[in-house]
Amino acid sequence: MNQDIQDHEFENLKEEPQKQFHSRDIEFLLDIPVELTVQLGKTKMLIKELLQLGQGSVVELEKLAGEPMEIMANSRLIARGEVVVVNEKFGVRLTDIISPSERLTQLK
Repeated sequence: MNQDIQDHEFENLKEEPQKQFHSRDIEFLLDIPVELTVQLGKTKMLIKELLQLGQGSVVELEKLAGEPMEIMANSRLIARGEVVVVNEKFGVRLTDIISPSERLTQLK
């Protein structure tokens, strides 16, 4: 079986200059809601113990006093910080931002 093979000419593709990063390129992301949570600490207890809680009860947490709190964005750790009071409201001062490489290891 003999087939004729023909050469084909391809058009030269023009190289487009790389787009420079502009803030307007990410504007569509700026109005996406993100749930920010500050975790003071956590503990485990039995339902029986939970039902016995009342006003004035004290729940012991796993964290020690003075340890930094965890700041979470959509349930992912992004920073650590300490409690501050601003205009009679609680706030958090960020003391440590989690690096991008650390955040990537959380995904695995």
